Amino acid sequence: MDLYERTIDPKHHLSNFKSQMYLADASDATRCKAFLMTLTKAAMKWFDNLLLSLVTYFDDLARKFLTRFSIQKDKVKHAPSLLRVKQEVGETLRDYMEIFNKACLEIQNLPTKAVIMGLVNDFKEGSSINPYPSKTRLSCTKCKSG
Repeated sequence: MDLYERTIDPKHHLSNFKSQMYLADASDATRCKAFLMTLTKAAMKWFDNLLLSLVTYFDDLARKFLTRFSIQKDKVKHAPSLLRVKQEVGETLRDYMEIFNKACLEIQNLPTKAVIMGLVNDFKEGSSINPYPSKTRLSCTKCKSG
């Protein structure tokens, strides 16, 4: 299990820890002691300064941990955030699509329309992902005569 360094959502860390303790069929006292081993730096300092007399059960410890480190929780992302994903100058289409797909995966219940709008928005702004750059686009008169 990864150590908690205040860079991830504390709910994720706690959930992972609880899952492992459940599988090990650990007692409440063991969970309290083992949780200390999953902390680093500031989180360890917090634990050291915690008045252990106020912690009777692991659930108490878990609540105090979440209260203290809740500012680290993941920020919820929404569909409009896709409009900020742009292909950088010199970035390959493959790299751009990889970044765009990762951004899509971070949004829960993402409607297909929002994905399409995110890509179309980049096309409209003259991005290099536009498969028909204005220099090579054929005019209607050339299409009819050719």
